[in-house]
Amino acid sequence: MSVKNGSCGCGNLKYSIDGEPINSLFCYCKECQILTGSDKWFGVWIPKDNFKIVSGSPVIFTRKGSSGKDMNYLFCEKCGVTICAEVTVGNFYSVAASTLNNSNEFVPAMAIYTASAPNWAVFPEGVPKFEILPPNLGA
Repeated sequence: MSVKNGSCGCGNLKYSIDGEPINSLFCYCKECQILTGSDKWFGVWIPKDNFKIVSGSPVIFTRKGSSGKDMNYLFCEKCGVTICAEVTVGNFYSVAASTLNNSNEFVPAMAIYTASAPNWAVFPEGVPKFEILPPNLGA
C-alpha cells in the first residue's frame, strides 16, 4: 500500500491517505459548484478507515446529500480550503484532488451529476458522463 499526503492551502491542516482510492471523479452537482466557485469538484474517494488528519483541526460544515444522509465538509479555519467531504452514506471521504501533494497522479474515472452542469462546462474526452449518480456507487 502506498501513503499519500495532502494539506490545505496554508499547510495548517494536513492529512494522509493509506492505500489506493476506490474512485476518482468530477462532480457537477449544484452544491459542488457552489463549494468550488466553479463548474465541478474533483474528488478522490478514499475509504473512511484509510484517511487520517495528521495535523490541525478541521472545521466541519454539514449538509444533507441527495440520499438524505449527511455530507460533512472538512475545511481549514485559517485559509478556508476544503480538503474533503465525508460521504456518510458511502462510508468514504471525497478528498479534493487539488489538495493532494501528488495531485497530478490522479485522473477522473467518471463525471457525475452532469445534468446540473452549467451550459459553459467543458467535459473531458473519454470520461464517462452520468446525468445523476450511477447506481451502486454507494452514495
